[in-house]
Amino acid sequence: MVMVTGGAFQGKISYASSQFKLAESDIIDGSICPFEAIYSAMCIKNYHELVRRLGNDCIAFTQELCRRNPSAVIIIDEIGCGIIPLEKSERTWRENVGRCGCIIASNSVRVVRMVCGIPNIIKDVTS
Repeated sequence: MVMVTGGAFQGKISYASSQFKLAESDIIDGSICPFEAIYSAMCIKNYHELVRRLGNDCIAFTQELCRRNPSAVIIIDEIGCGIIPLEKSERTWRENVGRCGCIIASNSVRVVRMVCGIPNIIKDVTS
């Protein structure tokens, strides 16, 4: 598993596409895809939005994803920075995204953080 993270619009999808030779059809969108499709997808973008859709089931789902699709490339926005939302549901979502991100990162052989289109490899156990 590979995790590509960073803020919105930082070049995560472009990086993953070029680095892993992904066609547009290889990438599914976590904000709209069927849940079952996640287990066989080559690449999942907007995983943070999938977490929103899953609600409190996101932790178990993410653990199952890591077990069933260990070769996936997961693209997830960092959403924990900035102003703390007033709505409890938004704070819960942020916390869930962070927890799921930790699960994905711990199961990944590589974690890349994108900043201004520049990849920073923060974990690499492939070398």
